[in-house]
Amino acid sequence: MLTELAIRNFAIVDHLELELESGMTAITGETGAGKSILLGALGLCLGERADTGNVRHGSERADISARFDISALPRAQAWLTGRDLPADDCLLRRVVTRGGRSKAWINGQPVTIADLKAIGEHLIEIHGQHAHQALLHEDTHLRLLDDFAGHGDVVSAMAATFQEWQEIRRRLKRMANDSDELRARRQLLHYQVEELELLALGDGESRQLEEEQEALAHAEERLREAQFAVSCCTGDNENQSGGALSLLQQAISHLSTLPDSNRGTLAEALTMLGDALINIEEASRELSHYSAGVELDPERLAQVEGRLAEAHRIARKHHVPPEELAALHQQLADELAELDGGDNTLDTLAAQAAELEARWHKQATAISKQRLSAARRLGKEVQQQLTFLAMDKARFEVALEARHRPAPEGLDRARFLISANPGQPARPLAKVASGGELSRISLAIQVVAAQHSTIPSLVFDEVDVGVSGATAEVVGQLLRRLASNGQIMTVTHLPQVAAQAHQHLHISKHAEEDDTLTQMALLDEAGRVGELARMLGGMTLTDQTLAHAREMLSASQRPHH
Repeated sequence: MLTELAIRNFAIVDHLELELESGMTAITGETGAGKSILLGALGLCLGERADTGNVRHGSERADISARFDISALPRAQAWLTGRDLPADDCLLRRVVTRGGRSKAWINGQPVTIADLKAIGEHLIEIHGQHAHQALLHEDTHLRLLDDFAGHGDVVSAMAATFQEWQEIRRRLKRMANDSDELRARRQLLHYQVEELELLALGDGESRQLEEEQEALAHAEERLREAQFAVSCCTGDNENQSGGALSLLQQAISHLSTLPDSNRGTLAEALTMLGDALINIEEASRELSHYSAGVELDPERLAQVEGRLAEAHRIARKHHVPPEELAALHQQLADELAELDGGDNTLDTLAAQAAELEARWHKQATAISKQRLSAARRLGKEVQQQLTFLAMDKARFEVALEARHRPAPEGLDRARFLISANPGQPARPLAKVASGGELSRISLAIQVVAAQHSTIPSLVFDEVDVGVSGATAEVVGQLLRRLASNGQIMTVTHLPQVAAQAHQHLHISKHAEEDDTLTQMALLDEAGRVGELARMLGGMTLTDQTLAHAREMLSASQRPHH
């Protein structure tokens, strides 16, 4: 249950800390005092949408936290444990900045807003003041029936099967509609893949061909220039005396005959000439070896250039560089294989669609049987509550009708029917019920739903609107009885309802200079009498209204049978 609620800088609340207990807590205050602020702050902690209007004027951020005792909530404990969060208790915190940013924590660990919403579903239920208006829309009736039946998991599984079935059907329809385009695409792919298979260009082959082409195309030039360099060194075959070697030998021979050739400058010159002679001889041998290795192969050159030209032509067609042709070949071949297997794919999808349809129908049939049983029980229990709410002449029914076509919700439609007077046929709520009757019917349904809820904390936000007099006292007794095994918080304008509460929380608004503040406080007995008197007689409290309030509170706190 909810044990603590702390609010800072939210709406017109500066700072507020509340400690809450089990049983029934009434929340009252003048119109506009800010009763909705309390529920709004709690809603933020439960993952509701935030906006900058949540932040108190003049503050940078609103900060709200709510602590829950989950010792009796194994599902909430399992949810926390499954996400490696402490599960001793549950502290939810939400911060909203003036700039619109929002952050959330569970037990001190940062989480998403979706996480707050998910854990909140295990902690508390809020029954809003507009629930009776929702009853006018018949699409809510089936949801309420399923909630009462408690088979939400199987209904969700059926809806998931339906969505999967419809997706397969859509894929089948697209494939049938696209058959002409697919045939044209298949023909194009056959041609493209066949062309690439004939080319059979290997991975990395285009770069190797370019290197080989470059080598073959310049072979003749390399041979000619290398042979010329050799002839410069050694001379040509007819006149070897013209080569560099012959000239060096002659220079060495002439210098060596001089008397001082073995010393000084001449000796150094002769040494360098001798070194030059050796280097040119080695260079000549290397050039001759290089020339012998140069291969002239015009036929191979023509083959390489032809293959390169074909590769570049096909690459231009596909708007890719030649080195990517091998990968493109594999990609197009895979697509062609998938299209060639299209008939098999259609058969497979058709079989899947048939299997999913059969599964959905089986699930929907089983749920229909459960709904039929639940509809009888819900009608009976709501009828009992209506009798308690001074509508004993009314007859309430839950009618199930077959849908004309398959839907995620199954085979059924549900409609709530009411006969307000004996002898009259039951008709849809929107055509029969008055505003007051609709409020009481809504309250009866919510009470029945709460009786079957596994969540011990329930919030009722002005669900007693449209109710007055003796019926209001009965409403209060109903809520007090619901609170006997859990926690009920109810926002009310009715003193008969507030008097039934175990605790009474009063909300007031005060203006201070240029600021407005909301204050909330748990009332003692004297405070409760004063607030009940205000609710009974307005702002002017008389001895008579105080006595009436005191008697109302005393009578309400006595055990009811």
